[in-house]
Amino acid sequence: MGKSEDFKQHLEQGYTFKGNSIILGTGILDHEPIANAQVKIPLKTLNRHGLIAGAKATGKTKTLQVIAEQLSLHGVPSVLMDLKGDLSGIAQAGSLNSHIEKRSSLIGIDFEATGLPVELMSISHEKGVKLKATVSEFGPVLISQIMELNDTQRGVVALVFRYCDTHHLPLLDLKDLKKVLQFVINEGKDEIAKEFGAVSSATVNTIMRKIIELEQQGAENFFGEPSFDVQDFVRTVDGKGVVSIIRLTDIQNQPKLFSTFMLSLLSEIYESFPEQGDADKPKLCLFIDEAHLVFSTASKDLIEKIEAIVKLIRSKGVGVFFCTQTPTDVPDNVLGQLGLKIQHSLRAFTAKDRKAISKTAENYPISTFYKTDEVLTSMGIGEALVTVLNEKGIPTPLAHTLLRPPVSRMDILTEGEIDSLVRSSSLVKKYNIEIDRESAFELLDQ
Repeated sequence: MGKSEDFKQHLEQGYTFKGNSIILGTGILDHEPIANAQVKIPLKTLNRHGLIAGAKATGKTKTLQVIAEQLSLHGVPSVLMDLKGDLSGIAQAGSLNSHIEKRSSLIGIDFEATGLPVELMSISHEKGVKLKATVSEFGPVLISQIMELNDTQRGVVALVFRYCDTHHLPLLDLKDLKKVLQFVINEGKDEIAKEFGAVSSATVNTIMRKIIELEQQGAENFFGEPSFDVQDFVRTVDGKGVVSIIRLTDIQNQPKLFSTFMLSLLSEIYESFPEQGDADKPKLCLFIDEAHLVFSTASKDLIEKIEAIVKLIRSKGVGVFFCTQTPTDVPDNVLGQLGLKIQHSLRAFTAKDRKAISKTAENYPISTFYKTDEVLTSMGIGEALVTVLNEKGIPTPLAHTLLRPPVSRMDILTEGEIDSLVRSSSLVKKYNIEIDRESAFELLDQ
């Protein structure tokens, strides 16, 4: 048996599953793709989370697009965090050319250009369904963690929530929260002291400055009503899972707002979804592009909260996938929970880069067919090292993989196409409305 046949048999044994799977690509040996040496991902283990990593312009976003497409075609909805604005093309069919035809033939798949059901969403000023959550829904613990408050400050925030709860004052947005804090140290000072004890003005003023910091990052656009129902993420259209694209191109310099939203979304999904058990496919998959923005500015408490939710949320049938430049962008406690690992090429320009590459190579199974650290720096665009969990939870053989092409458009929609897509959404009518209400901000003035 020749080396290529041995390699092909090796992958066939490692990537053959009982249940349904996604064909990701075909194996590469000695820089040459091996026809029909298919590398697959079993649907059953996609709630075990994943990582898509690699240097800039190596194809990470296209890999994210391919997986989201294939999930949709298998009836699994997904949520995509689009920070670069290049994922909206999923809504329309791609086009066939000689390059795509050749690649599809090598992998052993039929290329069928397909547009998928897409919902455009936003937490800022981007066009799309406006996603919001109330301050009350966050609760005192999450709000305190986001603002990185100390124990004394957290106690005051807990007091505010307790007071509002007992007096039926809704905390809807950040204006409400600031108004109640001002009430605590001014006209309501005696009432608060009698019921809860004296509150320091200096402590309240510090919390106010933290709220202003949140507002400067655009959080006032996110907090409020109507609150988004996470059940709207798990829809299908004609048997295809809806791809919800959250457009975040205008908040790349607002990482605190991004991490605030991410934590809110993960928490709400975890609290709302029922336990799913050992299902044949996930209920929902979330893809977080530019994942370093979630972790780079997050406090220790916030990271620990994200780690805990990521660990627990898979029991709800939800998979979380982080897309970033290097695995070191993701905390070790999260990285250790990721069953799917797709590693695009890395660049070795400095001694620090070489050290990171060596560390990255240690995260992957040893292969008898190539040296991982060498492959990491020599892969072309659209190639990646892949390992997944099989249906028994065991890592599959490491495979240098030529990835399949997307079936949808690989460029962004025009402004006119985006407008048309947003206008046709049923959710826009449901959420993009102004609500007349009596808030805590107004009730305390009465």
